[in-house]
Amino acid sequence: MSTAGHHHALTPARERATLLTLGAVQFTHILDFMIMMPLGAQLMRVFQITPSQFTHLVACYGLAAAISGFIGGFFMDRFDRKRALIVLYMGFGLATLACGLAPTHHWLMAARLAAGAFGGLAGSLVNAMIGDIVPPARRGRAMSFVMSAFPVASVLGVPVGLVLASKYGWHAPFFLLAACAGANAILAMIALPHLATAVHGHDPRRQMREIVSHGLHLRAFAVGAVLVMAGGVLIPFIAPSFVANVGLDEKFQLPLTYAVGGLATMISMPIVGWLSDHMDRLHLLAWLSAGGAVVVLFLVRLGPSSVAVAATVMAAFMMTMSGRFAPAMTMVTNAVEARYRGGFMSVNAALQQAASGCANVIAGMFVTSDAQGHLVGYPVLGYVSVGFFILTVLCAYELRAAAPHVSTPAKKDLPAPAHAEAIA
Repeated sequence: MSTAGHHHALTPARERATLLTLGAVQFTHILDFMIMMPLGAQLMRVFQITPSQFTHLVACYGLAAAISGFIGGFFMDRFDRKRALIVLYMGFGLATLACGLAPTHHWLMAARLAAGAFGGLAGSLVNAMIGDIVPPARRGRAMSFVMSAFPVASVLGVPVGLVLASKYGWHAPFFLLAACAGANAILAMIALPHLATAVHGHDPRRQMREIVSHGLHLRAFAVGAVLVMAGGVLIPFIAPSFVANVGLDEKFQLPLTYAVGGLATMISMPIVGWLSDHMDRLHLLAWLSAGGAVVVLFLVRLGPSSVAVAATVMAAFMMTMSGRFAPAMTMVTNAVEARYRGGFMSVNAALQQAASGCANVIAGMFVTSDAQGHLVGYPVLGYVSVGFFILTVLCAYELRAAAPHVSTPAKKDLPAPAHAEAIA
């Protein structure tokens, strides 16, 4: 039986090219989600929608990704990764183009649903391919490398998108993103290796039953779900709060804040990835979560401040929030056997998107606007976020207790259990 440590060995050059391509795909997927938050103030003004309606516009992406991810769990392991990724990614690019062409709030929501459906599945295949080609001893660094798409999107994508939106309107960032997706699809056709990952004799119902009933998988799903909720309750209103509560302007100061935060995260992510392969991943997750909780409690109470203070807080928030994903997602990836990897990652992505969507809706329940346009209720979400920080560490502890190999650093990697029944 395949184990969680099974991988398709590539030459170092081919592995780097594959990871770069996967990072480019992940960049557009993350930017497509992130770009909605900085555009929040403009979209609420242009479409004359409330903060609660805006959170629904953000949450629908996650809802569509969750539904498509669950359906994908039945059949994703029937296809080779490269072919499936390219087809889904092309659908994502077309849906993003439709976002830019949307004439009304409701048409934009429909396009976001389509983008979420394709993008969620494509993102799950990116994580599955990392597990396919990188051995467990280096998987933490590989995860952090591909996840560097998040800070790159903050440094380059979000500021450029905001500048384009302020000059040409909110449509422009989506057009740019669709063009990037088209270029990445061509790159993926050329650079990604053909991996024989299709499971022969695949029975969709049996595969899904084994994925969702395995005790170790359930623990990993719990880690993945609560991991995203800590940030999901805060992120939709960071940009609007920086404009309404902190006093930043949308044309220069807000993009600068995102750029500084992203640059700091680009520096921190390789360090976190290295640490994830050289120390206990649960301990690393706990330390990053503790630091993130302190930053969150400060961020949600930030009043009128200079752009320097806002940028410093944003940098600390992004470094701790994104840093948690490298050790946590490495633990999740190490928990699954190779023959389940595609379907497992699809279901995990579905749960994460559903959790993110729920977090967005929770945020909308607490945050309102007062007569002066300030966002009210944001500090309460800080305590909710800290609660999810704690819950993430507790779930990761349960996962490590059931399967110590998921958290063990590179030099002490233990073999995965030989049989699924061992930890069922």
